[in-house]
Amino acid sequence: MSRTLRPLAMLAALALPLAAQTPGTLTTTGMDPARLARIDRVMQAAVDSGKVAGIVTMIFRHGKLAQVGAYGMADREANRRMTPETMFRIASQSKAVTSVAIMMLIEEGTVRLGDPVAKWVPSFAKPMVAVTRDSMVPARRGITIRDLLTHTAGIDYGDNVARAQFNAAGLGPDEGPGWYFADRPVPVCEDIDRLGTLPLVAQPGTRYVYGYNTDILGCVVERASGMSLAEFFARRIFQPLGMKDTYFYLPPDKASRLAAVYSMRDGQIVRAPDGNAGQGHYVTGPRVSYSGGAGLVSTARDYARFLQMLLNGGQLDGVRLLSPTTVRLMTADAADSLYSANAPGRGFSLGFEVLEDPGLAGEYGTPGRFGWGGAYGTNYWADPGDDLVAVYMVQWYGYGNDLPGRFRQLVYSAIVR
Repeated sequence: MSRTLRPLAMLAALALPLAAQTPGTLTTTGMDPARLARIDRVMQAAVDSGKVAGIVTMIFRHGKLAQVGAYGMADREANRRMTPETMFRIASQSKAVTSVAIMMLIEEGTVRLGDPVAKWVPSFAKPMVAVTRDSMVPARRGITIRDLLTHTAGIDYGDNVARAQFNAAGLGPDEGPGWYFADRPVPVCEDIDRLGTLPLVAQPGTRYVYGYNTDILGCVVERASGMSLAEFFARRIFQPLGMKDTYFYLPPDKASRLAAVYSMRDGQIVRAPDGNAGQGHYVTGPRVSYSGGAGLVSTARDYARFLQMLLNGGQLDGVRLLSPTTVRLMTADAADSLYSANAPGRGFSLGFEVLEDPGLAGEYGTPGRFGWGGAYGTNYWADPGDDLVAVYMVQWYGYGNDLPGRFRQLVYSAIVR
């Protein structure tokens, strides 16, 4: 049975300052309650049929809470149900937070989009590009901060012709998931310094290549601000926005709220193993490596507040992190055909995938919708044209399904005014 909360209970349970202190209704949100109820049925059916162990969904429209649902189990073995307060590993959803941190430093004049990354990480001063396993050529130019934000620096996660070199440096897929840093016993900048000595897989500015780019930006934030990434995030972003449940590593008193990770084996849901290919080190890890690319744990509520800040042009509840002009810049397509060639109707901005042409993309949304997801199955988007924020939280490893796309369809089909 669905554990979805009705609007009045939502506000009391979540105490969200960004939501009005009255129930979200058709009048205030423009979303039809009967159509929103389809989300309950589809998500609960996915749980009941064994597609997922548990899900949390949350939707805001016009700054009002329109829907929140908690379905299935957060931890089947512990008999712990999903609730709106359940905490999730959000992996690459961390990238958006790091991108905001960089843009904050750009606004302050500490960093520039055109800065060479070598200004902050000297090992990137003379990058080489791997052509084959046995040959390299010099990069035709250096890597800039903008290249890293748009994933056009030529840097992947080490699964390339130079894989042996990445392995020798203690990085890349042979060390576990290439994006995973939570088990690293050294500060992230030590790994990034080594990364700068490894070859690129493309000339900077010539291809969209998804990889360590945002982890490098996290190191830039540390060196430009003089704070660890955890401290910068906490002091400059999480505390001002009231994101009280977002961390790199969980406080011991909140460990019981973390959802378990599951995967699929022979068509059956199974608990993922401990370690970097499963449950991770977010509770008992070394707690010294702060991955700007994939390291955070959060809740649907916290991440919705972060997105609402961006949708509001950089401010929330009287706190401003960015100017509206900066938000417009960082949510505008900046990769052009380097991204859209393989994703028709979509672009990539300074941190997000951006919907450019809904018809060409074959996706719901208005031009300017921005979002992304994470390796544990989480997904999010914000749509300025429809004044909409939506968050989908789940914990899967190595298994995908169509639920995020179905969730998006259901959300947009509930908008009636």
